[in-house]
Amino acid sequence: MKKMVCFFLSLWVGVLSTVQAADVTIYNDDLGLVREQRSFEFKSGVSAVTMDDVAARIDATSVHFASLSDPAGISVLEQNFQYDLVNENKLLEKYLGREIEIERFVGEGKDRREILKGTLLSNVGGRVVQSGGKLYLNPEGRVVLPELPEGFVTKPRLLWRVSSKKSGKQDCEVAYLTGGLSWKSDYVLKISPNDDKMDLNAWVTLTNGSGASYKEAKLKLVAGDVNRAPQPRHINQLRGARMAGLSMSADSEPQFQEKSFFEYHLYTLQRPATLLNNETKQIELASGRDVPVKKLFIYDGSANLGGDYNEYSRTDSNYGASSTEKKVWVILEFKNSKENNLGLPLPKGTLRVYKQDTDGALEFIGEDAIDHTAKDEMVRVKMGNAFDVVGERTRTNYQISTDRKSMSETFQVKIRNHKDQAVTVRVVEHLYRWTNWKVTDASQKWNKKNAQTIEFDVPVSKDGESTVNYTAKYSW
Repeated sequence: MKKMVCFFLSLWVGVLSTVQAADVTIYNDDLGLVREQRSFEFKSGVSAVTMDDVAARIDATSVHFASLSDPAGISVLEQNFQYDLVNENKLLEKYLGREIEIERFVGEGKDRREILKGTLLSNVGGRVVQSGGKLYLNPEGRVVLPELPEGFVTKPRLLWRVSSKKSGKQDCEVAYLTGGLSWKSDYVLKISPNDDKMDLNAWVTLTNGSGASYKEAKLKLVAGDVNRAPQPRHINQLRGARMAGLSMSADSEPQFQEKSFFEYHLYTLQRPATLLNNETKQIELASGRDVPVKKLFIYDGSANLGGDYNEYSRTDSNYGASSTEKKVWVILEFKNSKENNLGLPLPKGTLRVYKQDTDGALEFIGEDAIDHTAKDEMVRVKMGNAFDVVGERTRTNYQISTDRKSMSETFQVKIRNHKDQAVTVRVVEHLYRWTNWKVTDASQKWNKKNAQTIEFDVPVSKDGESTVNYTAKYSW
């Protein structure tokens, strides 16, 4: 029996690999693909190879192992992920009913060290040790164990049982998916004094909480919404920059090269990078200078209507009759085009906007999030609410036909400007009653935004007020 046990254990004692190269592809949502080339020493016949320094959050069902030196000469018989890491509670659980030592110090002087030997009876809710016919409850001192129990590892490890046609060193590729790797874009916008131009700098923020470090790795980032099959919560543990083409300063070289990849966009860092475990790293991603930008004032007095719409709302005289919304939004808008010194896909992220005060100090004036934005698309950044521009929306008339097949209502929207300069406010109105509608009268020109939204661009003089009146008729 001893010979059999010894043989089984020796079969799994493999030579650790040495890292030659690592590629890391990081996705937006807590997912990374790690590909490493490692050198393994194989024995002819059945043997074991071991790989340390793998991610603690590895999806062990995704592991791929193959020999690059002799693909046909290596067969993988078994694959194991050992993740039972050493900690105090797990160690003591293994020693329940076994003898342990507790080292403690009593009195003073050189010989004050005392060793209490006893049997560990419990480690739940407190330590219970039996020694010399007595029970010791939570005895003070440092627990000393004779050896590390079988099955524990100090760090996560992949282990393969392989069959090799020949002995010798071979280069192999190991690839796996892991959680704990993610990236996002952070944009810094500096707006000009007249709010008509801006400088854009983008940074990619990398977060590594995978449980492994990747030194001098080739780094790729995938921007896009990659679908993944639903996974059991325990699957990870087997329980179970700059973008090429954006405007840059003359002495700057692109750090990232961008290209289309399937239905996503791939950004490849043009130099090796080290990602340490539990580290957040930022790399410059992109920049654009003198990008034209528009500042919009938008009043949407009926923005909060519609959530309680039901089959009776279209003829309910009280529905939408009043609005307490007076805030006017401030929006920055720019086009992600080559003509505007941009023009490449912008990964989703947070845009933070700054502007210089009259004394030259840079001040933060707002932030917003954008989704993945293709080239030549418009980008809108909501800054907040205007302090000196106020809106007011009131229904002034309501009529319904005797056969209740049609109705009309009239609204009045007032915009008051307390600034020392004129502004233009975009008034947004939602024709929420029914899909079949017609504007029968309007005091100003309007544009149809979509099937149930119209917009008025309303100029308002400094310290002035402008009024919009319109009547909408619905029929069904």
